[in-house]
Amino acid sequence: MPDAAGFDEFYQGSRQRLLGFVYLLTNDLVEAQDVVQEAYMKAWQHWSSIDRYDDPEAWLRVVANRIAVSRWRRLRNRARAYLRHGPDDPVPAPSVDTIAVVEALRRLPEEQRTAIGLHYLLGLPVADVARETGVPLGTVKARLHRGRAALATHLALDPAPHSTEAADV
Repeated sequence: MPDAAGFDEFYQGSRQRLLGFVYLLTNDLVEAQDVVQEAYMKAWQHWSSIDRYDDPEAWLRVVANRIAVSRWRRLRNRARAYLRHGPDDPVPAPSVDTIAVVEALRRLPEEQRTAIGLHYLLGLPVADVARETGVPLGTVKARLHRGRAALATHLALDPAPHSTEAADV
C-alpha cells in the first residue's frame, strides 16, 4: 500500500509547478490538466518506489512530457489520416416520409412500437417477438394489428390491408 500521506504532500507541493510546465508544452490549459492528472495517476500507481527517488518530481516531469508528446502524436496522426482520406461522406437528411413515420411511431404505446420495431424493422418472426418480449403469441399479433391500424390513422392511410399479410400476423 503506497504512503498516502507522503503522496499527498508530494502532490500538494508539486502540482502547480507541473501544471505550469505542461501548459508551456501544450499551450492548452485543459490538455495540460489532463496530462498532469494522468501523470499523477501513474505516480500514485508506482509511489512505493518513486518516493525513494532523489527527485520524484523529475520523474513526474519526464512522465508528463512523454504523455503530452504521445497525445500530440495521436492528434497529429489523426489529422494526417483525415487529410489523407478526407471527411466522411455527408449523411443525407431523412426524407419527409421517414420523418412522418417516426413521428407516427412515437405516438404509439411502447408495447406496440416495440412489436412493430422487432417484427418489421428487425425482421423477427412473430414467435421470436413473443419470446423476446415475454408475452403470448396472440398478444404480439394483437399489438401488431393495433399498431398498424394506429399508424395508418396517424399517417392518414387506408387502414385496410392490401395483401394477405394480416392473416399471417
